[in-house]
Amino acid sequence: AAISTSVGESGVSIIKVSGERSKEITAKIFKQKNNKDFLEAKPWTIKYGHVVDLVSGDIIDEVLVSYFKGPRSFTAEDVVEISCHGGRVATESVLNAVFQAGARPAEPGEFTKRAFLNGRIDLSQAEAVIDIIHAKTELSMKSALSQSGGKLSREITDLRNRILNLLAFIEVTVDFP
Repeated sequence: AAISTSVGESGVSIIKVSGERSKEITAKIFKQKNNKDFLEAKPWTIKYGHVVDLVSGDIIDEVLVSYFKGPRSFTAEDVVEISCHGGRVATESVLNAVFQAGARPAEPGEFTKRAFLNGRIDLSQAEAVIDIIHAKTELSMKSALSQSGGKLSREITDLRNRILNLLAFIEVTVDFP
């Protein structure tokens, strides 16, 4: 689990939890307003409620929780995103509750790494993610978005196929003049 948005004063912060236990971990600390069990939540839905302290049961923050079932998520794993109030105290309080429920802190870039290792994106697309984050101009942003969509990978695959076809033609010509 990690904070997926910039830390600072804002209206909303998003905490991402990825992995096979993400839904189970979130269910320990998330109480829906309608009192339904989060473990019964359907994929690609948003639920409203509160994150509560695992020990005391006190409300930590009012949140919206989204659930994405793998492999149709960014990491190709089950993913839960908790949209909580922005600001350092609210965000870190919710993140700490997620850790207390059993998640471990994600390493920098780990969600992109998991997407790559799970075959969801290729290396060129993984590199494009950091380019999108650091884009300073519209042109660099468009270029990075194009790369993250697989344009560079498709061009490389096309070139590779053309070279292999040429190589096969050359070998046939050498063997059968």
